[in-house]
Amino acid sequence: MGNYTYNSFTLQLEGLNFSNKSVYPAFLFFFFSYLFIMVTNVGIVVLIFNDKSLHQPMYLLFSNLPFNDIIGNSIMVPRLLVDILLPPSERLISYYECVVQAFTTHMFGTTSHTVLMIMAFDRYVAICDPLRYAAIMTNKMVIKLTVSAWGVAFVLVGILLGLTIRLNRCRTMIMNPYCDNASLFKLSCDSVFINNVYGLTFTVVLFTASIGTMVLTYTKITVVCLTSKNKSLNSKALKTCSTHLVVYLIMVFNGLSVITLHRFPQYSDYRKLCTILFHIIPGSLNPIIYGIQSKEIKKFFSNKILPNF
Repeated sequence: MGNYTYNSFTLQLEGLNFSNKSVYPAFLFFFFSYLFIMVTNVGIVVLIFNDKSLHQPMYLLFSNLPFNDIIGNSIMVPRLLVDILLPPSERLISYYECVVQAFTTHMFGTTSHTVLMIMAFDRYVAICDPLRYAAIMTNKMVIKLTVSAWGVAFVLVGILLGLTIRLNRCRTMIMNPYCDNASLFKLSCDSVFINNVYGLTFTVVLFTASIGTMVLTYTKITVVCLTSKNKSLNSKALKTCSTHLVVYLIMVFNGLSVITLHRFPQYSDYRKLCTILFHIIPGSLNPIIYGIQSKEIKKFFSNKILPNF
């Protein structure tokens, strides 16, 4: 115990392990991925709020996703780019910066679920109760749903990190390319039983609520479509719901991959890479997937984004 450093405010990130030949290709891959994420997502947020034809509940709720992708990637990727070029001994981060990064990382993951849940509710009302859609999905309701999605995530993640920062630290190595809750509480020599219990409960509740919402809403949407002879309704449902479902499945697949690889320490390098791709892949694909659906967004991509890449 004598070699331990207690409550140090300078931590070291383990980072990703690259050979000398692959450092710069990896840097360029993450750099251009980040650039693409920023340009497309910022562009879509600006487009939605400037184009009055997109001031519809579906697009206003969707705008939470690119906004979340912007914040989540901006906290993690620039720091990762710097660390890739540094030797392991110089990948240092302050404790407070690490806590902020961990909070933002978990907010990103949790809000991805809650936003897609409120978007599922919007699709359910639009297809299963179209005559009352305008009366239900008012601007006030859109604001309530948005505040709920971010508020629930904020409270859940706040408790998660609150339980961790109360712990004393006796280690300084973050066994990850960036800070997250598990990496932080593993720095402690105190009992982390409560942290493990809450973390497991947090994950189970979030995934159960998320998957349960999708199963329930899409089951009812499927029943309505199968019993309806309205081809226009069925075409609209297929178009909007398939887009939403693809985005959700990409996010869930990435999340479950990270959780699964945590159980296999021998694949720690793959796990670390997956945690980064959990941010990059949805942030890159979401604008493209929704761009296919919306004529306005597709036009924006064709005229403003793709010519620059």
